[in-house]
Amino acid sequence: MKTREIPRNEWTRFFDNLSRRQEGWEVTLEVFGPDIGDKIEERHMFLAGVAAEVADKVDRADKIEIMMGGKPSGHVTHTITAPIRVELQQTDLGVDSVLQIR
Repeated sequence: MKTREIPRNEWTRFFDNLSRRQEGWEVTLEVFGPDIGDKIEERHMFLAGVAAEVADKVDRADKIEIMMGGKPSGHVTHTITAPIRVELQQTDLGVDSVLQIR
């Protein structure tokens, strides 16, 4: 596996391209936090898209939204506020396998 960090100034374009390439792929959303530990939020959902809102002003925080659908319960959007790092892990064959957002 190889890991590549996506620079902040490329987030918008990166997520637009990722969303086009992987729309409809089955995904699992795993959340990590000091108060909750490691928790699976969603499983067997289908990627609808990922979008980044990169703040152009100091008083606004960046935001990344992961949109999923495909369950009888409907559509889910998970929002990450004030992300500081985006990394993409790929297999040795170059297949995207894990997207990490901190």
